[in-house]
Amino acid sequence: MEEDFNITYEQLNITYISLDGHVEIQKYRYLYFPIVFIMYILIICSNSTIVYLIWKHQDLHEPMYIFIAALLLNSVFFSTNICPKLLIDFLSEKQIISYQECIVQYYMIYTLGSSELLLLAAMAYDRYVAICKPLQYSSIMTKRTVSIFLALAWLLPACQFAGLATLSFNQKLCSINLKVIFCNNTIYKLFCVASTAISLFGVFILLNVNIFPVIFVVSSYIRILIICYNSGVEVRKKAAQTCLPHLLVLINYTFLGAYDVITVRLDLNFSKIAHFIIALQLVLYNPLFNPIIYGLKMKEISKHLKRLFGQEQLITNN
Repeated sequence: MEEDFNITYEQLNITYISLDGHVEIQKYRYLYFPIVFIMYILIICSNSTIVYLIWKHQDLHEPMYIFIAALLLNSVFFSTNICPKLLIDFLSEKQIISYQECIVQYYMIYTLGSSELLLLAAMAYDRYVAICKPLQYSSIMTKRTVSIFLALAWLLPACQFAGLATLSFNQKLCSINLKVIFCNNTIYKLFCVASTAISLFGVFILLNVNIFPVIFVVSSYIRILIICYNSGVEVRKKAAQTCLPHLLVLINYTFLGAYDVITVRLDLNFSKIAHFIIALQLVLYNPLFNPIIYGLKMKEISKHLKRLFGQEQLITNN
């Protein structure tokens, strides 16, 4: 049987087993398909609505809101990388994907995921300057600074994961089965021999675009909390309104990212239900709830949302 695995990349297909790793997708596909399809449409519509409001209204053309728009666009790209293929799998007799396509999906997942953490780091820095150095804010957070942060947030992970994806693509495979619903770090289990180069490069990237941004965000918010503790009620209220959404997103995303890395790198086996829940959260949770968190918690965005839907209701009534 081992000889059957020595096939070219052009011939290779990776089999998807099921949403929980054991039960056939076909058994529940008529339940999964409408749920994922509706959520995907909601992700596109909700994120796009907030981005449209930020683009349209001049009073939202500030660094904080620009970073929020970038974060929401990132969510749309992330879901689009996974959901269409997932929907096709629900309607297919066999859940397969070419190795080339699997590597691309894997590359996009971690590139966009790391971009989200870097964008959260940029947002934390913006809040730090706004609350701790308000008189210097306009001179520090210029359009040039914002552009540099956005470029780094997208280009730095893209370049680094391109190298990791290239190394992974050139590995010899001894298996063609993945017990997942999309291509992530589990592709390493397909390799005949564990690659030291991939492991070391992976650790470097993990530190560079994941661990360090999280440490930076936490340290920034600690500094903000110290400043707010010694300030008045208004300052504390402003800090809570603008920082709490970022912290909620960061905590959830850090947990999901840690789960993904730990389960694969340490080869840990969690229950079927745990895998299923985490997989759905990775695909749907942040992209679906980011616009809700920022739309409801951010006062200025919430105000424009109410005006938008109020106008639509008025047009409907007329």
